[in-house]
Amino acid sequence: MRRLIPTGEAARPVAFAEVPQPLPEPGEALIKVEAFAPNRGETFLLEDPRPGAQPGKDIAGLVVQAAADGSGPGIGTRVVGHPAQGGWAEYATVPTHALAALPESVDTVRAAALPLAGITALRLLRTAGSLTGRRVLLTGASGGVGHYVTELAVGAGAEVTAVTATPVRGERLAALGARVVHEVGAAQGPFDVVLESTGGPDLPRALSKARPGGLLVWFGQASRTPVTLDFFQLLGGPERVTIQHFHYAGAPYAPDLAALVRLVEQGRLHPEVGRVSDWTHTADTLVDLRERRIRGKAVLLTEGAR
Repeated sequence: MRRLIPTGEAARPVAFAEVPQPLPEPGEALIKVEAFAPNRGETFLLEDPRPGAQPGKDIAGLVVQAAADGSGPGIGTRVVGHPAQGGWAEYATVPTHALAALPESVDTVRAAALPLAGITALRLLRTAGSLTGRRVLLTGASGGVGHYVTELAVGAGAEVTAVTATPVRGERLAALGARVVHEVGAAQGPFDVVLESTGGPDLPRALSKARPGGLLVWFGQASRTPVTLDFFQLLGGPERVTIQHFHYAGAPYAPDLAALVRLVEQGRLHPEVGRVSDWTHTADTLVDLRERRIRGKAVLLTEGAR
């Protein structure tokens, strides 16, 4: 079968290779991949790939071999999955605790756009707590996570201010109900909750917008610039602010995937897919994703896509 493997080249991060079809463990299903969605964080890992790396964490496709232990969906079930690796291939093995069945009303493209960004958004908002009537500041808002967080938070009754680099990247966020600004300094605080994903100088700026006793959840560093916090400057800012580190990972993923699928099916969550292309264009798509030339998610279709 064909698999995309890292090349270590910035201009062409992946290339096709012929490899054996993977063999599932007892608690894994074999999935014929129909679509996959790379994440911007994965593009950074491709710059200096570890030996034997098999990228790919967000997929949708068809179960062609059910798990031997009897868990999970049966043969022929359309699914969305979140494997630890190996999703950019014709076939992938996925633990059944990281699979959810798809109804006919949820197409493969939207399903593939859900896993990492959607699970992150759900778990991030759970970390933030009840949002009804609360003011939320979201930085780095125009990526896949940002669109999901914005729609879900507004739907939960929050007043969301989203920070995006350009007006174009903020158009859909505004349509979802967010107030859009293009630099953290322009956000009109104070905010009950700050969701910070940019790092660098934006984190201390965002922190200064929190209310006394507020919460800042740090869930990314998209700028790739380390954060410096001045303790004495903090003393002059809002008092008793909590800074909480967040990472989305932690199985099982199946319940959250099922929740995301239900939200899409019910019309309460609308994946923002900025590009759909054949997987022969994966290398170019990864470069464009890394350079922020794609708004929202990119989805690549294999030959087996329906």
